[in-house]
Formats: sequence, C-alpha cells, structure tokens
Amino acid sequence: MSTNSFGYRRTMENQNSIVQPLLTDLYQITMAYAYWKSGKVDDVAVFDLFFRTNPFHGEFTIFAGLEECLKFLHNFKYSETDIDYLKQTLPATIEPEFFEYLEGLTCKDIVLSAVEEGSVVFPRVPLLRVEGPLIIAQLLETILLTLVNFASLMATNAARYRMVAGKSVSLLEFGLRRAQGPDGGLSASKYAYVGGFDGTSNVLAGKMFNIPVKGTHAHSYVTSFSTLDEIKCVTLRHADTQAKCNLLELALEWRTRLSSILDVSPEEASDGELAALTSYAIAFPSGFMALVDTYDVKRSGLLNFCAVALGLNDCGYRAIGIRIDSGDLAYLSVLARDTFQHVAEAYHLPWFAKLTIVASNDINEETILSLHEQGHSIDCFGIGTHLVTCQKQPALGCVYKLVEINGQPRIKLSHDVGKVTIPGHKEAYRLFGADGHALIDLLQRSSEAAPSIGQKVLCRHPFQESKRAYVIPSRVEKLFKVYWKDGHICTPLKPLSEVRERVQATLKTLRQDIKRSLNPTPYKVAVSDDLYAFIHDLWLQNAPIGELS
Repeated sequence: MSTNSFGYRRTMENQNSIVQPLLTDLYQITMAYAYWKSGKVDDVAVFDLFFRTNPFHGEFTIFAGLEECLKFLHNFKYSETDIDYLKQTLPATIEPEFFEYLEGLTCKDIVLSAVEEGSVVFPRVPLLRVEGPLIIAQLLETILLTLVNFASLMATNAARYRMVAGKSVSLLEFGLRRAQGPDGGLSASKYAYVGGFDGTSNVLAGKMFNIPVKGTHAHSYVTSFSTLDEIKCVTLRHADTQAKCNLLELALEWRTRLSSILDVSPEEASDGELAALTSYAIAFPSGFMALVDTYDVKRSGLLNFCAVALGLNDCGYRAIGIRIDSGDLAYLSVLARDTFQHVAEAYHLPWFAKLTIVASNDINEETILSLHEQGHSIDCFGIGTHLVTCQKQPALGCVYKLVEINGQPRIKLSHDVGKVTIPGHKEAYRLFGADGHALIDLLQRSSEAAPSIGQKVLCRHPFQESKRAYVIPSRVEKLFKVYWKDGHICTPLKPLSEVRERVQATLKTLRQDIKRSLNPTPYKVAVSDDLYAFIHDLWLQNAPIGELS
C-alpha cells in the first residue's frame, strides 16, 4: 500500500463512513428476506455490472471506482445498530432468525472479477463480475452501482476535457462549491484527476489522494481594498540579499513607467486593485497568481498586475501569472500575452513573456473547442460546474443483472432488444488489429478457449444475425482479472497516479475517429459464434409462444 507525505495509507480501512451495508435500496433487504424464506441461502449466483450506452454522445467510457468497491467488500458487515434499525423498519412478520443470518454475513465467499481500473471500456462488456452466494451478491448491487456509476462518468468527462484541451494546456478542477454535496465534490476531485486533470482546488482531496492543490484568490479579496492606504504592511525582504523592499513604492513607480508601453493611464487603473495585488504579492511573493478581471482587464487589471510583478522582480521574485474569470476569454488572453511580451522586450525579461494565463468562467467542452478555433493564449483552464456535475449527461446508467444461478444461465428478455442481457459466465477479450489499435471487444463463454494471436476469430453482433466478421488479432488482451477472492484482495491495487496513467495509455490504443467529439465512430463489441448460438437458444426457450385465433 502506498503512503503520501501526510501519512495517508491506501488501506481497506480508509473508507468513506457513508459507504456501508445500509446505503442501499430497501428492496435489496426485502429480496434478501424472500430469498432466505424461500430456502435460497445456498444458491450461487453470477451477476454482471455493465452499461448499455456510452455517455456524452461519445463512443468510449473510462472505468473507475474499483478500489472503493473492494474497500466495501472488505468492510461489509451489519452492525448492531444496523440490525436494530432493520428490526424497527421491516414488517413485524420478519422472522428473528433472518436478522441473525444478516449479522453473520461477510463477503468471504464472494469472487469479484473486474476490468483494470482506468481502462477504456464499452457497452455490454461487464466492468465487474460478481460470483457467490445469491443473497450476499444481491445485497451488493446498489452500492457497487453507486460506487462505479459516478466514478466512471466523472473520469470519462475529465478524459474528454483532457483530449479537447490538448497536451500543452493544464487543467484544474475548481468544482467543489458546485458539486452535489461534499461526497460528490470529493469524488469529483479524485476522478477528475484520474481522467487527466492536473490539480484541484479541493484541499481535502489533495490530502487524501495526493493530488496537486492549486488556487489563486477570489474577487472578494480585490474588492475588500478601496485605497492604497489600506495596506498595513508594504515591505518585503529581498529573496537574495534579505534587504527590505517597499513593494508598494516599486509597484507605483512601475505603473507610471508601464503606462506608456501599455497605452493605459495610471489614473484609469483602480488603486484598490493595486492595493489588493500588492498585499497578496507580499503574502505570496514566490506564488503570485492574480485575478485581473475584477474591474477591467485592459484598463486596470493587466497594468496593476504587471506593475506588481515587476516590483516583485526587483525584490528577487518571479510572478506566476494571472487568472481571467469573465469576458471574451480568447481576446483577453491574447491581449494579456501581447502585454507580457511587450514588457519582456522592453525590459529584457524573457521569462515575463511566458507568464501563465489561467481562464475560468463556466467552461465546458464546447467552450474549449470554440477557443481553439478563435485562437487563444490560455495555458490553463480552471473548470468547475460542467465538469463535476457532468451537466452534459448526469448519469452513466450502469446496471447489475443476474446472468447465472447454480450453474444455469439466466436471460432477461425485453421488447427493447437493447435491454436483453447476455447470459452466462463469460470472459472478455480485446483484439488488436495490425496497426496496433484496439479493433473489437469479444465476449465468450468461459468454457471456450481464449482467442489466439494470428488465428482467425468469428465475431458476431449479439442480436443481429447478418452482422459478423472474421478478425485475425495481432494482440489479445484478457480484460477480466480476479481482484477479490477468499475474503481478501488477490490482485494488487495500483496507486492513483498509475490509474491516471492507465487512462491515457488505454485511450492511445483507440483510433482517433472513435475519440473525436463530433460524430465519433462506434467501437465494436461482439460475441463469439458459440455465445451467439447460446444466447438465441436460451431466448427461444424463455420467450412465450403466442397463439393466433
């Protein structure tokens, strides 16, 4: 288990206290009693957890939440107070022996197989396969779904932002204040990082998950100052000589000198803003990142920032950059970059031209694409609401379906073919083409031999007879690994940083047309010829036969 610098250990005990057996739907408990009453205590079931449609009108999904699922299995245990509550809540006709049965339940007999966390995944391919006693496997349904659904949706959303932003632009998650409560906010910070974001404003997420924490200041800090007289301390020790520097005097001198270069009169610039930026720079001379749009970016914010930044330079420090939180982000970022370049040339300070420009203000995927089209000079996007609430699509829609009981396959039928389940105990494989890209995901019955490199495989659409193709894989990847067996983890978990790396690595295996934002090409998921025949034989066995008269 890994440990960060604050002693946080990735252990099974370190679990959100809200995640417990009673965090479930009532019908899971009532079904458990009905199973128990029906004598199904020794029945063995197989459940698949999967989704039917990729989110955000895209053609891929990122699987996340596995570690939290394993923590839940490890800690699954009804407490005395849980049992007392259930006795008060369930009908009085419930037999006392059932509560004794619940008290003794653990996940020691459960086997959980899963796709590796951080992998790119596709509809109908199970993310989790849960095998074990029917009652306990049923009781796990709701919590496994809630742990996987939002985590995977959030990681996918973040990965999409990462792709549209490009490699050269940093992404920061600023969404805690807009998230669906504290648990949603913490999960959003964690899985935004998994999906490819570079940092968060969420301090607790930084401590718990070892995510870089970033931030500037709010408009309220700027508006809290009205005049230069409000600065109580104007001096700063020089970084090298430790001599006292009057940063306010230096900033005022620079503001006058800069006015001709920037073609802005010092009288137009806000003294209150200069006071705020000066005081903030004195507090954080080595990390001076300033918000410049409180009043007017062009007529006040940039002039005041540059004046303070050059004053800091005189004191042996280099400013970090600016944040713009409103207005025409493309135009203002270009204006800021041009301003920094003019100052750099005028005073022979090459580093000044490369100051960081951060943009925020309700940014979404479409905003970033539009800014790319317009041409911008933004180095970093701070993204909040649209990221953490997944406004474009607020739910992934994973389901948990029984596919086998006591060795006998089970199928759910529907007039909506998309809701028909793929029965039985299955394995999943990813087949790669000659160009090295992932070509197709193949589901097979577990009794079948695995596909072999260089050997022709017949891949079939699970429900459309005419859709079929032969594939000769250049590489075969088995997707399921057993993560939980005999009451403990049997495949080591990777630290969050490696899960994050896996996201980008697996995305690289997809062709670009599958990942594009507009009209992406669907990725194919198929079944083997044997599984196809198995599905349709079972379908015919279970579908009622109508009668015409």
